[in-house]
Amino acid sequence: MSVCDAVFDQQDAEVVCRELDCGAPVQVLGAAAFDKGDTQMWTQEIQCRGNESQIHRCPTSVSVKSNCSQDNNVRLVCADSMNVRVGGGNSRCAGRVEVHHRGQWGTVCDDDWDLADAAVVCRELDCGEPVDALSDAHFGPGSGPIWMSALCSGMESTLKNCRSAGWGTHTCTHNSDAGVICSDHKHSRLIDGPHLCSGRIELNHGNTWYTVCDAVFDQQDAEVVCRELDCGAPVQVLGAAAFDKGDTQMWTQEIQCRGNESYISFCPTSSFKHNCTHENAIGLLCSGHTDLRLVNGQDSCSGRVEHQYLSKWGTVCDACWDMRAASVLC
Repeated sequence: MSVCDAVFDQQDAEVVCRELDCGAPVQVLGAAAFDKGDTQMWTQEIQCRGNESQIHRCPTSVSVKSNCSQDNNVRLVCADSMNVRVGGGNSRCAGRVEVHHRGQWGTVCDDDWDLADAAVVCRELDCGEPVDALSDAHFGPGSGPIWMSALCSGMESTLKNCRSAGWGTHTCTHNSDAGVICSDHKHSRLIDGPHLCSGRIELNHGNTWYTVCDAVFDQQDAEVVCRELDCGAPVQVLGAAAFDKGDTQMWTQEIQCRGNESYISFCPTSSFKHNCTHENAIGLLCSGHTDLRLVNGQDSCSGRVEHQYLSKWGTVCDACWDMRAASVLC
């Protein structure tokens, strides 16, 4: 039912915003401020004290009914306090998932946690697309309550709209806290190369991507970019627009990484600016993060061959697999 503005006041607004985990009421609006709606009208006076946890716990007056039409629909603007955040990941777009409920932050159980759940979190945080849905407290165990075990379709606008067994209902400890990595957690990228680990370097600063001048970038900076992108070690730093010139703005302040930082955004920069053009756009070739292992064998030197690339493990096709290939592996 739509609610008549004559039966709803500030105390009622306090309860609605609290029930929806939307902070405090900012403004109660009448005169169908957000369209009239087409449901029946609630015309009995709502008499909340303002400290109730849910609106259905507020008494109503049966004797007092207002004569309302859809032109009198009441609307409410709440402060819309942040409902989801990530922690432990050194980035606003990667970390342990935490949910705000009833005034307290808590974690999410990793039961059935997958990319559909991660997609909802990334969208809610305005962090792009999901890259990975992580379990087993990948970003360290959280503290406080474990609020939910989410089962999302991936289309929900907020994690709180996903199906769950109920607030605080789960089978997890904090060793099973869910985590997420979203696409926008990185502050660097490689563009126009033959694969994900080579290309023209672009840096994100203030939500704007910049092409990097070759005069401001060195081997230590390259170490950090390859590490941030899970692309192994730098193989070659290339100048003279080796991977095309690009059409973004130029980053001309010297980057002063030590080489051991996990993200390029952690590196200091010099206020001195170089005079660069897109002819000086710098490129980078990383080794690609690769590794090999043998799985389900009798010992460490036998088993199914698996290959790691960009942090993902996969198997090897047996087409053309022969003793020479096995010799290289061993």
